[in-house]
Amino acid sequence: MPVKLNVILEENGYMNVRRLPTGEFIGVLAQLFTFGLFVGLDENGYKRRYCYEHKSDAVIASQVWDGEGDPPGPWIKEKPSDRLGPGAGGGSDRGD
Repeated sequence: MPVKLNVILEENGYMNVRRLPTGEFIGVLAQLFTFGLFVGLDENGYKRRYCYEHKSDAVIASQVWDGEGDPPGPWIKEKPSDRLGPGAGGGSDRGD
């Protein structure tokens, strides 16, 4: 990962940043109501993101996903397309 990009991402709160086999950078970032798995990170932003209700699900997805298809786990929505994912069926009381 380029040092400059690493510094930018860390300063902005991204965690579990890594390069996918596809060459794209991903990272997890807390949002207002969800946790985002951001894909295609660079100095200017990102290409798309997958919203997860729980931080643990986003972190696990960031650790095991190979970048092909959609990431694993109960993601709620993919932005900017607004596609609904397997976790869009409603909330839970897991508390993490």
